[in-house]
Amino acid sequence: MKKVLVTGADGFIGSHLTELLLEEGYDVRAFVQYNSFGTWGWIDTFSKDRQAALDIFSGDVRDPNAVRQAVKGVDAVFHLAALIAIPFSYYAPDAYVDTNIKGTLNVLQAARDLDTARVLITSTSEVYGTAQYVPIDEKHPYQGQSPYSATKIGADRLAESFYRSFSLPVSIVRPFNTYGPRQSARAVIPTIITQLLAGKKEIQLGALTPTRDFNYVKDTARGFLEIYRSDRTIGQEINIATQQEISIGALAEELIRQIEPTARIVCDAQRLRPEKSEVDRLLGSNEKIRSLTDWQPRYTFKQGLAETIAFFRENLDRYKTDIYNI
Repeated sequence: MKKVLVTGADGFIGSHLTELLLEEGYDVRAFVQYNSFGTWGWIDTFSKDRQAALDIFSGDVRDPNAVRQAVKGVDAVFHLAALIAIPFSYYAPDAYVDTNIKGTLNVLQAARDLDTARVLITSTSEVYGTAQYVPIDEKHPYQGQSPYSATKIGADRLAESFYRSFSLPVSIVRPFNTYGPRQSARAVIPTIITQLLAGKKEIQLGALTPTRDFNYVKDTARGFLEIYRSDRTIGQEINIATQQEISIGALAEELIRQIEPTARIVCDAQRLRPEKSEVDRLLGSNEKIRSLTDWQPRYTFKQGLAETIAFFRENLDRYKTDIYNI
């Protein structure tokens, strides 16, 4: 049974990946962000048996000493810990550099020094910016259209440098827009669903014309696992995408139809990105991940939305529906 570390295990994708790794028989060390409340994020919602199966490590990826301690004795690192909200990156770019770039450097340095067998670094489709061609493959140019995407580009290139300079067995995992249970209300699908379930008749959104390629979170987690299981992915950067797109406006109309047909969309100016920062189109190619691994999507968009809506119905009290979450 291999010992693996998941940074960001307390978060949205990280908690789903942690569950999947446990189900697949891995010995999992879950790196959660230290806080004085002693809370473990979404891991707090796991069953007691599942919590007991985890090796919980509380720390901060910005601290190289904590990261080194966490990496000791593991066969692989799944590095998901990051600051991810694009609007907040406009206000706090320093924090994004410290967490996303320096945090990734800490993981790479520790893995190199400790001869870790595999390292998976989490990227994002935002590194591509607005599509210059579709579907977007891994050779597409990068464009830092927000401080968030710029820091992720920097982290990716650091990871590449450790593979090329030190032969560190790195894979760069690049999910397109992931959605599903446990996601923050700062993301567009939970934003729409929580407003509708709260009974609002006017659904406040930003731009409606941009398109996104949405992955259901369980498919994203499975993508990480399949990339880890294939030695052919070492030294590669790999999209996780459905190769399908939908506009934010069409998405909102579909959710309105399913939950509250009398609601309507209104534009909230504070939700609009600066004009040159908005990513107008994301449609990813999944040819590479299909060729190098056994991954393929297991959920249709309809199935994923149904599970997501059901989760938010049961957990609406966890979310602040009266504020704009950035």
